[in-house]
Amino acid sequence: MDSWQQRQAAHHARVDALVAQHLSRREEGVKHPVADFLFTYYSFRPAQLRRWHPGAGVEVPLAAPHAQWRFYTKGEHSAYVDLPDFLTHRGSSAQFVRELLAGTADRAAQFGCFGLHEWAMVYRAGRDGIRHTDWPLRLGGEGTDEVVRSHQLRCTHYDAYRFFTAPARPLNLTVLQRDSQTSLEQPGCLHAAMDLYKWAYKLTPLLPSELVADCFELATEVRVLDMEASPYDLRDLGYDPVCIETPNGKAEYIRRQRAFAQRSTRLRHRLIEHIDDALTAARPRPSAVRN
Repeated sequence: MDSWQQRQAAHHARVDALVAQHLSRREEGVKHPVADFLFTYYSFRPAQLRRWHPGAGVEVPLAAPHAQWRFYTKGEHSAYVDLPDFLTHRGSSAQFVRELLAGTADRAAQFGCFGLHEWAMVYRAGRDGIRHTDWPLRLGGEGTDEVVRSHQLRCTHYDAYRFFTAPARPLNLTVLQRDSQTSLEQPGCLHAAMDLYKWAYKLTPLLPSELVADCFELATEVRVLDMEASPYDLRDLGYDPVCIETPNGKAEYIRRQRAFAQRSTRLRHRLIEHIDDALTAARPRPSAVRN
């Protein structure tokens, strides 16, 4: 078996294991308040995640299926990512992702949010305004609201903030806007860590699929903490609550948040490196000076 086939087979096996339970639940019509997020909020389908790409600058034989896929071109004996074509269509996205990731990586991580974004999404919402209506609030409606009122909301992630209830938004330390995203995201944020998966799949096939899967795997783990620290009682699904309203719960949240921040920082730098390599490879070389 050629090396590209070995890489492809390993990627298929890895993704199959990661998405098997989701596919089984989907076939049975069963919703899951934790895991579904990776397949509903994020728009990459399991079949797309499973498709293996070698990444820009790596050739595969013409017999490989890649020769027929978008953003690939054929050489005499091989197929490879057509960087000029990709950057013509996705160059602005690549530049934005690179700016966002680099800005986030350069900032100090903040660890004082305690996952209260999920609480702010149900603050004074009433039962009809709760997203996961099949699952009870661990402290009830009034108890949940009191946790929000007794803490300072410190969310820095716009795509979490935009789901806050209207009464919760003014309670945040900063009013967040889409156009300030690149200047405010910071590496301690759980949602910034999960979104590495989004930025990675949006740059497919520029990146090797192993890196996209690394980002997906991190996102699945971060999502668990995200919901264990949420106001929902998910013990019937096997998720023990991280009681962020208590000192011990806060300490546990920060401990796990720091570990995820370290992992996301490493992935963030790998993504930046691949983007920079692609942009450099696509840049026209200066013409030789003629005498």
